[in-house]
Amino acid sequence: MKLNSVLKELDFELDDVEFNEVKEKTANLLSQLKESIKKLRINVDVFVGGSFAKGTLIKEKGYDVDIFIRFKEEKNLDSIEKIIKKLKYEKVHGSRDYFRIIDNELRFEIIPVLKISNPKQAKNVTDLSYFHVNYVKKKINPRIAREIALTKAFFKASGVYGAESYIRGISGYGVECLLIYYKTFEKMAKAIVNSKEDEKIIIDIDRTYKNKQDLMIDMNESKSGGPMILVDPTYKERNVLAALSKETFLKLREDLKKFLASPNAKYFETKELDVEKIKEQAKKKKLEFLTVNLKTDRQEGDIAGTKLKKFSLYLEEEIRKYYKIIRDEFVYDEAQQGKLYLIVKPNKEFIKVGPPLKMKSECSAFKSQNKSTFVKSGRLYSKIAITFSCKSFLNDFKLKYADKIASMDVKEIRVD
Repeated sequence: MKLNSVLKELDFELDDVEFNEVKEKTANLLSQLKESIKKLRINVDVFVGGSFAKGTLIKEKGYDVDIFIRFKEEKNLDSIEKIIKKLKYEKVHGSRDYFRIIDNELRFEIIPVLKISNPKQAKNVTDLSYFHVNYVKKKINPRIAREIALTKAFFKASGVYGAESYIRGISGYGVECLLIYYKTFEKMAKAIVNSKEDEKIIIDIDRTYKNKQDLMIDMNESKSGGPMILVDPTYKERNVLAALSKETFLKLREDLKKFLASPNAKYFETKELDVEKIKEQAKKKKLEFLTVNLKTDRQEGDIAGTKLKKFSLYLEEEIRKYYKIIRDEFVYDEAQQGKLYLIVKPNKEFIKVGPPLKMKSECSAFKSQNKSTFVKSGRLYSKIAITFSCKSFLNDFKLKYADKIASMDVKEIRVD
C-alpha cells in the first residue's frame, strides 16, 4: 500500500462528542477550583495546559488533562492542597509534588507552578508549561495538528513516547516541536531514517542561534549528549529532546525505516506485548524463557518505573556473565510493579577468577576445586561449564545479593 494512502486513511483526532465531553468536565473542575481560590483569597492564576489546551490530544481509551495553578512565590506552592481539599485526589511525588483527580476515563493532573515572566526564572521544567502552550497554539493549524496526532500515535505504538526515565523517549511537547519544524509526519520520518549514524540531528526552529558551534557552546554536555538536539523555542538554553537516549532513538529509527519500506496502519496501533508469542519463539529455538516479576514500594509513575527499569538493566548485566540474552522485554504497569521477559541461551562456559599466584595455599585449594585452570597476568583462573538453568541462577542470585537488591529499592523478585 502506498505511503500517502495509508496516512490519508488514518485518523487519531478526537471527534466532537469526545472533545465536548472532555471540555465540559474540564470546565466544571475549573469552576470548582476558581470558586475555592476565591473563598480562600489566594492570589493565583489557573490555566489548562498539555495536549488538550494545545489541540493535540489524540484518541485513546483515557485522557489526561493538565491544570496548572500559578503561584507568585515558591514558598506558597504547598498551599495548593488548601484549594483542592474538598475534592477527591491523590498526591503524586516527583521533582515537585502534584495532584491527580480521576473522573472515569478522564485523569486530571493539578500541577503547582511558578508564575514567571521569563523562562530563565523557571525553577522546574513545569514552570515552562505556560510558555509551551502559548507557543504551540500560535504555531499550529488544523493540518499540523493532524500530523502531530499521527506522530504521537506512531511513537506510542513504537514505545518511544514519553520523557520519563524508564522510557527515555520524546515528550508530547517534543513531538509538537518536531512537527512545527518538519510540517508532516512523512518529512520527519525520512529525516530521522536518513540521518547519519555518527551525526546528531540538530533542530533550531526559530533560528535562535547563529550557527551550530554557538549552540553547542551554549548547551552543556548533559543537554546535548543525546542523538538529537531540539532547541526549545521558548528557552534557547534547553534541549527539548535531552531525555532521548541513543537506544530509544535507534528503535524509533528502525520502526520508521520499516514503515517507510512497507507502509501499513499496523505501525500506528499500540498493542500489548504478546507474551505467548515470545514463549513460542523460545520453544521453537529450544531456549529458556523466563518471566521476572519485580516489585518496588516507591512512588508509582516515573520514580517506580525508573527504579524497576534500572534494576532490570543491572540484572541483565549479571545474566550476561553466563547467558546470551536473545530477547528482552521490560514492561512497567504504571503502578509499583514491572515484568522482565527474557529468552536466554547459555554460554559454553564462564571464567571463574582465582587467587594471585603468590598465594600458594589458596592456589592449591583453587586447583583442587576446579579442574580446568590457567594462568593470566599472575593470577589463576578456571573455565567452568554452564550446566545450571538461568531460573536457578536468578533464584540463587536474589538470595545471595539480597542487600544489593534492597539498596536498589526492589522489594520483591519472583521468577516464573
